[in-house]
Parts: sequence; structure tokens; C-alpha cells
Amino acid sequence: MKTKLVCVVLIISLYVLGFNSCTDESYKVTPHPVTLHLAGNGLTNDVTILGKVLFYDTHLSVNNGISCASCHKQTLAFSDDKAFSSGFQNELTSRNAPPIQNLRDNFRLFWDGRENLLEEMVLMPILNHVEMGMADEAALVERVRNQSYYHDLFEKAYGSADVTPTGIAEALSQFVKIIQVSNTRVDQNNLSALEKSGQQLFFEKYECNTCHLTQSPFGGGGYGGGGTTNNAGFVNIGLDAVSADPGLKNVTHKDEDAGKFKIPNLRNVALTAPYMHDGRFSSLEEVIDHYSHGIANHPNLDSRLKDEDGKPKQLNITSQEKTAIVAFLNAMTDFDMISDKGLSNPFH
Repeated sequence: MKTKLVCVVLIISLYVLGFNSCTDESYKVTPHPVTLHLAGNGLTNDVTILGKVLFYDTHLSVNNGISCASCHKQTLAFSDDKAFSSGFQNELTSRNAPPIQNLRDNFRLFWDGRENLLEEMVLMPILNHVEMGMADEAALVERVRNQSYYHDLFEKAYGSADVTPTGIAEALSQFVKIIQVSNTRVDQNNLSALEKSGQQLFFEKYECNTCHLTQSPFGGGGYGGGGTTNNAGFVNIGLDAVSADPGLKNVTHKDEDAGKFKIPNLRNVALTAPYMHDGRFSSLEEVIDHYSHGIANHPNLDSRLKDEDGKPKQLNITSQEKTAIVAFLNAMTDFDMISDKGLSNPFH
């Protein structure tokens, strides 16, 4: 339901965990006054506005201390700057938080592709025992229902103040869908000589685009890996000779998929360090060094990374070439998206 957004400013209180609490049952919380600003936020769709509030609301975690945005920060292209993010008890996640941009339904989600529906995906971190810790959907509904500001938000979005798991999931997924990257200098064809040199190396000499598709019809807005309901967008890039993390194999249960992970979208890639599913590389230079001379001979190594003898390629990328490629990748940054008020935190 769409309505014209009117100026709404609600003063609410959030409760933040005292992390020295000793049991799951007895969290120590202290009042922390926060203002919810819904005026002039650049959004007009009431379902999306509800999704935005849910995305940034720490009440959706068991201890009132973690929100979706805690691990998906707008200034970092909705990724995290840690190899592994901290959950509600400071326990670390098992994989690096990927950027959530240019996503859509029927597009393989997560590093291992275990879900392809956004409305299913958005609830998983909330119900995860490490990330946000809510026991089940009933507990989540009760928590949301107890925050007074959701009464009007649900009424405007759905014509009813009734809080349901479906409503929460739909609103969150609608907000995630508007996180789009399209206004980069690559899109504008406005590159410096150095960036053009890097672009040529990317496309021609090193053929990076054979994996990072420039025009993927199934999400990613280009420079992604496809990743539809088949496994085409998942590859083993020789990070290790033996995979500690099974990756796609966890989903397919096939040995041939061990160590395969989703090919990430490269838009805003300069903002999303550290890189890879385990955050092992702290910079784009380290990523390029891996492809230059660090590819391990894994049994499932992608054929595009093998030489004519079936061994890992040694690309031997020069330092000048690396500088140019990094410059090109930096030109994929959408500065409008990371500063868009329509995507920003409504709690202050």
C-alpha cells in the first residue's frame, strides 16, 4: 500500500545489552533514548519504509543490541569491514558478511547459495543462534509487536497493525531490493587513462570478465557471477589445496562442489574489504596477488584458472598492471548509493 509520507518523528527508547551478562536468560540492559526519523528520508513506499526501520532496529536481536545493519553497513556497500562479524554475544560468524546490493528473487544467495528467495533469506540472520539469536518467528513477532512505533508502520504498509512473520519478511526484502548500484564512473564511461588501462587488462589480457559477467540477467547488475538456480555462478578459485569450508558442497552434497563459492559482484568492491568468503585478503592488491601467483591446485579448481597442462595458472601480473586494475575496480564505486538518505539509518 503506497501513501504519501507525512512527517513522522517518534521518540523511542532502545535497550542495549550489557555484554558482561553471564547467561542468555538474564541480559543486562540500559535505556538509551533514540529518535526515529521518518521525515524526508527519500522513500514513499510504506512497505519499504517499514522494511528500512526493521533493517536498522536492534530490537530484532534477542539482546536488543544487534541489527541487520550491524553487519551490513551502508558506507561499506552494506558489507562489514571484519573478516567475521560479531553476533549478539560477540561470537563470530563463520563467514565474511557479503554486500547486499543488487539482489533479487530467484538468485542464489549466501556464499554457498543455500537460498534463492529474499523473503526467506532476510529472516535467517535474525533467527541464527550466533548472529541475532531470536528463538523463533513467534518470539520475533512478539518483540516487534512490543515496539509501539510499529503499530502505525504496519497499519500504513498493510492496512492492519497486525504483526506477522510474512509481513516482516516482505518488508525487509522490499527494502533490500532497493539497495541498487548503477551510478559508477564505469557506468558513465568516465575513466582516466590509468583506469582504462586497468579495464583493458581486466577484459582482454586476463579475461576476468569470463567469471565476473558484465551483463548478468539474473541479478548483480553486471560484474557478478550469474548464480541462478543452477551452479554456474559458483567456482573454486584455488584458495587452498584442501577446502576447510565445503562451500557449495554443503548444499549439493557433491564432492565436485567442495570449495566452490558464489562469484561476488564487483560493483563497490573497493568498499567491501576484507575479501573472499573467509575475509583472508585485506586489500584488492592481495586479491590480485592470489590470481597472479597464489592459486592452489585444488581438485575442483575452475578450468579457467588452469593452464594447458591442467596446472594452476601463473599470471605473473606486474606491479604496474596491478595498480591499473585496482584503479579500474575503484571506478566501480557508487558514491550516491552509500550516501543515499533513503537507505540510511532512521534511528538517531
